[in-house]
Amino acid sequence: MSNSWTTLHARLHRTLRHRQLLPQNSRIIIAVSGGQDSVCLAKLLLDLRRKWGWELAIAHCDHRWRQDSQANADYVGNMAINWNLPFHLFVAEEVPETEAAARQWRYQVLSAIAHKNEFPHIVTGHTASDRAETLLYNLIRGAGADGLQALTWKRPLDANIWLVRPLLEVTRAQTGQFCQELGLEIWEDSTNSDLHYARNRIRKELLPYLQTHFNPSVEGHLAQTAELLRADVEYLEETAGQLLSRALAQNAEDVNMEGGKFSVNRLVLRNAPVAIQRRAMRQLLLRVLPCAPSFEDVEKLTALIAAPNRSRTDPFPGGSLAEVAGEWIVLAGF
Repeated sequence: MSNSWTTLHARLHRTLRHRQLLPQNSRIIIAVSGGQDSVCLAKLLLDLRRKWGWELAIAHCDHRWRQDSQANADYVGNMAINWNLPFHLFVAEEVPETEAAARQWRYQVLSAIAHKNEFPHIVTGHTASDRAETLLYNLIRGAGADGLQALTWKRPLDANIWLVRPLLEVTRAQTGQFCQELGLEIWEDSTNSDLHYARNRIRKELLPYLQTHFNPSVEGHLAQTAELLRADVEYLEETAGQLLSRALAQNAEDVNMEGGKFSVNRLVLRNAPVAIQRRAMRQLLLRVLPCAPSFEDVEKLTALIAAPNRSRTDPFPGGSLAEVAGEWIVLAGF
């Protein structure tokens, strides 16, 4: 295995400095599936470790989806041994039924080991290719800007734990070339070819079709769009949060606050653009509902900002209601 300094080493080094993703002397868990993206990331961080003073460990999550999953885990474990890195293996007690359930389980166990061993950073090998696929996947499902900008560089996963994706400017073709040039063996996951999964159909069928018939660079352009949307969403969310704080801070002495009720001043919200109103109402519902609000939940609460007095919504999840009381929107039963 070569230890030569490649253009990908230099690119990642610049990205980490520019975006301040992983501080000097950090303790980092690398989530490694054994595929080319995560193996590429692990090797890059291993080679950059001396420059940054990092303490690294490798973690692998076995969903038990495949008959060879134990062999896959053993392969990643041997990689950690060869690189003299601590290895943490997680095996699912119950096989996740969906991709979403598997993803939720992975982040839960990664967060648990990060807390237990005081690793404040978990890194994954998501690439620009994953970002493009996620944008298309969420677009097809009817997502707004928040869904289209998914797969951000860095986000809090849990208290004091950050999930970091350092390869979002690198394509899957580039990670594959890196592994080939450095002689890094990778584990071929058979489920990546299973067209039963929507993301695999996007990867194997939709993106190649778009590249052939519309734009050979579509993957990079979609990833660039996601990056632009990320900055827009951050600004809009911050603006909406400030507006909601002002609306909640108004004196509500004239409104009955007993029995699980509280209120938000709709006059503060009324002159804001509808995009900001929607985000403020979504942030409010995220605080009080037992589950993430749907588009319809946000729309019916936003409609009360300009509705006649005594207008009310139909029940939200959990049976709670919202009603107009003069200048207030009163939320009851939350």
